[in-house]
Amino acid sequence: MWWSVCSETRKPFCVVGKTTFVKRHLTGEFEKKYEPTIGVEVHPLDFFTNCGKIRFYCWDTAGQEKFGGLRDGYYIHGQCAIIMFDVTSRLTYKNVPTWHRDLCRVCENIPIVLCGNKVDVKNRQVKAKQVTFHRKKNLQYYEVSAKSNYNFEKPFLYLARKLAGDGNLHFVETPALAPPDVTIDLAAQQQHEAELAAAAAQPLPDDDDDLIE
Repeated sequence: MWWSVCSETRKPFCVVGKTTFVKRHLTGEFEKKYEPTIGVEVHPLDFFTNCGKIRFYCWDTAGQEKFGGLRDGYYIHGQCAIIMFDVTSRLTYKNVPTWHRDLCRVCENIPIVLCGNKVDVKNRQVKAKQVTFHRKKNLQYYEVSAKSNYNFEKPFLYLARKLAGDGNLHFVETPALAPPDVTIDLAAQQQHEAELAAAAAQPLPDDDDDLIE
């Protein structure tokens, strides 16, 4: 069975934030296509599941967001999204609410995953316990590392299950990824994950800003 989660003609949009993350998936890098009219590279990412092959068309905006945000055309017909911030940059986390607001304004009720990237870096500025936005908006959150491939597949598995309406959907093959550039400190990351779990049991703060100044 061949099932395309996102059709090229419908211009789906996936907010990934970091080009490195998309390029880890070798199929997407080899088959990417540039759309000159809108200034994006479209990366088809294939995943093999117990329900057949699923293809995500991920849009890499190549820094377009640096010039005053993205036009609504980038979001129209988006079927799912990954909002990514950099755990070594407080500013990128502070921008998450803006990305989420713009996305939800154009694409109502689509599944969204929040990801904190660069968890392989030791000098982390946004601590695990400070990440609370996903709890306020009922989003799934994953800590990832594009350079080490840590948790690469988890956001896509979550989105695939939501789009298929099947919580039992699972990947039957490991996606073809580029070799990791760095090795993540698993012990340190397990500590971060424990802090994240502990924070989830605490009351939500009134405002995220007081945590990341």
